[in-house]
Order: sequence, then C-alpha cells, then structure tokens
Amino acid sequence: MADRKTIETVKKAIESAPPRKFRESVEVAINLKDVDLKNPKNRIDEEIQLPHGRGKPIKVGIFANKELAFKAKDVADVVMTPEDIDDLADDKRKAKKIANDIDFFVSEAQLMPVIGKKLGVILGPRGKMPKPVPPSIDPKGIVESLRRTVKVRSKDKRTFHAHIGTTDMSPEQLADNLETILKRVESKLERGKMNIGSVYVKTTMGPAERLW
Repeated sequence: MADRKTIETVKKAIESAPPRKFRESVEVAINLKDVDLKNPKNRIDEEIQLPHGRGKPIKVGIFANKELAFKAKDVADVVMTPEDIDDLADDKRKAKKIANDIDFFVSEAQLMPVIGKKLGVILGPRGKMPKPVPPSIDPKGIVESLRRTVKVRSKDKRTFHAHIGTTDMSPEQLADNLETILKRVESKLERGKMNIGSVYVKTTMGPAERLW
C-alpha cells in the first residue's frame, strides 16, 4: 500500500487538471541533485515493471526466426524475420516509424549482431535496442511483462519524466506505481533519496503537484 501522502498528491494532481474529453496520462517528474550526469555510469536507464501496469496498450515487437516467430505471432504486436530486418535497413523511413510506434522490442539472441549493425543507429538513440532471448522461450510471459513496464531514462538531464499510468486508474494504483519507480531510481543513485531534489506529479496537460 502506498504512503498516504503519495496517494493524496496523486489525487490532487488529477483533481486540479482541467476536464478533458480524452484519457490523460499521469507522469512523475524527478529532479536530481549532486549527480554528475556527464558520467554515463551515473545516468538512470531502467526498465521498471509497474504493479498495476500503465493503463494503456503497450506495443511489443519481436525479431525472430521460424520457431520463435511462429510462437510470437499471436502475442506480439509485430513479428519481424531476418528478411524484414534487411527491408527495414533499406527503408529508413519505415524503420523509424516502427521504432516510434513500438514501445519495446525483443529479439532472438542470434539476431542481435545483425540488428545492431543494420538498425542500431535507429533503435539505439531511442533506447529501444531489443532485449535478447533464446529461441526456445515462450514469448507470452515476456510480452505480458513488457506491457506492464515503463522505461525510465535520465540521459544527461537532471530533470526527467516517467509515465505512472492514466487518469482512469485509481489514485492508489497510481501511487503504488509511482513509489515503485522512485524506489528503483533511489537504488541506482549513490546517495539514494539524498540525490533527489524534488518529485512532482502531473497529468499530461495539468499543473504539477509537488510530492517532495
């Protein structure tokens, strides 16, 4: 159960947002302090599984050969064969569209070198290089896990954002998701919570409410 203050802050962020005709995302803004982000090892780059999911459809793509491609066709949003990798390498516009549309990629481990060579320049900067898996894996479990996952990246910026859900989720669910993210971020910082200057919660178009 999330802390009462976290729940109340989430409630306030949702209630203070102007009414919209669409479902808004809810996000956290984390501001770091006393962290040298010029050093890549100090940057936050985490995939965090949220206890209540993200509240919206998350797309997963799989690069696979025959066996894994067959098993993945009913669980992934898109399945790409080695031939598709070549096609994407020759059509950068199409490759960029897929990279932007798909939230997470998984790849049969043996395809990773060719993906890195042919598509790395597109997937890498977006933080979407595939997660390697053995061809014998049942893809259903990993796809379901990724659909509940959020990527949290600071890059070289002291302030960074992460989605914690949507406005149709309960404040308690959003607060649980938020605290899950904060705990992971704290665990990656040299001085833990002391390296976080402030934390704000807001909807996509609403005002920010400070948690701490």
